[in-house]
Amino acid sequence: MPELPEVETIKNTLKRFVIDKTITDVSVFWPKIIKRPDDIEQFKQLLTNQTILDIHRNGKFLLFELDDTVIVSHLRMEGKYSVHPSGEPVKKHTHVIFKFSDGEELHYNDVRKFGTMHVFNKGDELNHKPLNQLGPDPFDETFTVDYFYQKLKKTDRVIKSVLLDQTVVAGLGNIYVDETLFKAKIHPLRKANKLKKSEVKAIWEAAIATLKEAVAQGGTTIRSYVNSQGDMGMFQQELFVYGQENEPCKECGKPITKIKIGGRGTHVCVSCQKMK
Repeated sequence: MPELPEVETIKNTLKRFVIDKTITDVSVFWPKIIKRPDDIEQFKQLLTNQTILDIHRNGKFLLFELDDTVIVSHLRMEGKYSVHPSGEPVKKHTHVIFKFSDGEELHYNDVRKFGTMHVFNKGDELNHKPLNQLGPDPFDETFTVDYFYQKLKKTDRVIKSVLLDQTVVAGLGNIYVDETLFKAKIHPLRKANKLKKSEVKAIWEAAIATLKEAVAQGGTTIRSYVNSQGDMGMFQQELFVYGQENEPCKECGKPITKIKIGGRGTHVCVSCQKMK
């Protein structure tokens, strides 16, 4: 699943190609992707003759800001956007096409069909699901050490599960949680409310630093992720634990272990990340 760095990369790439383009028509080939409104014709009407003014990111969500409306798009497991000339053959798993007045098109492709799109009147998107349930973005000034510490003190869940909870902090997923906890030297099975404030600060700092580094590298290519123009992210070359099962730890040389936490594969160096 694209996480914050991948979605940030997609956002930055798309901004180079679709800002100031006006939508003249919308084709929907898989209606279940459209969650709001539930009427496809109304979805098309809300977007037709609207110009894309900007693109934002909130956690793992892309927000296309138009004249009067906002498209909130979640890529889920394998959603991808790409820009094409009009008339170019449409790929098999392309489910939504936004046609522009200049003859180009924005295609949404999703092999698993798990992605979602919501359309809101501009300014209303933060008041409704899915965005009103999100915690602060890791890059937002509201994501402070004190906020994070107070959230963790209120739950006895293990820290891996808390970091994956989008209502606590938005944007982190399996890859960057594993990397964050390794860099903070915290075992993923530690109880959140048992962590010292110094340990919470270490996680907070590691999360922000890891995400910033991944954004600079264009994200991580795991299986099928590429950005909106098909370029592969390079952060996978910087991974310490994720996907490194049985490989020697880059810091201590002991083999990386893979365990299951809440049904999610979790990578840990039991030598560097000791249970306390």
